Amino acid sequence: MKLKMLSLTALIGMLTAAPGLGQVGANTAVLNPNLATEKELAEVPHLDDELIERLVAQRPFLKVGELHEVLVKKLKDEQIQAVYEKMFVPLNLNTASEEDILRVPRVGKKMAHEFEEYRPYRKLAQFRREMGKYVDDEEVARLEQFVFVPMDLNEASEEDFLSIPGVGKKICHEFMEYRPYVSIEQFRREIGKYVDDKEVARLERYVFVVAPKGQ
Repeated sequence: MKLKMLSLTALIGMLTAAPGLGQVGANTAVLNPNLATEKELAEVPHLDDELIERLVAQRPFLKVGELHEVLVKKLKDEQIQAVYEKMFVPLNLNTASEEDILRVPRVGKKMAHEFEEYRPYRKLAQFRREMGKYVDDEEVARLEQFVFVPMDLNEASEEDFLSIPGVGKKICHEFMEYRPYVSIEQFRREIGKYVDDKEVARLERYVFVVAPKGQ
């Protein structure tokens, strides 16, 4: 039987991300532009109807730099910083450029250096521990809303997968159902049975594959 493809909007309606630590920073105040509704986007400073329409049409944004390219065409630097206080594309702690790290609100050169200094990050707990050497717990909690640590598809726990924005129990089950993964192409093929190509690309940001020995 042919599986019905889900649009991003339909997926959001079906799946609710579970709380928990996982490998994606706990987010309480910063919208994800790839998942936010138009109503939620309308509450972000400086986003008018035209910008909101453009954002929705062009998502998913796989890096914050892609989002920046849209915003910079219409907003001034200080306005963009106000947007980033309320909406941001989470950064891959192991691959984000210094330029993108510096887009995290209130992060300067010194803290950006510390982000990069402790690579590679294997767990989000490592980020919390290392950044906690420089700022207090409240600031660490604020910073983690903007970041994630990519997870091994063959080793990640259910809690890890459920921390991915927009992932709930159903799609988490599919992530685990196809183990062991031998390549990222296998992930694209199998998860592509349930969601469209754009959503596969968005989800792929959060994972990687270390093929099992002998594969």
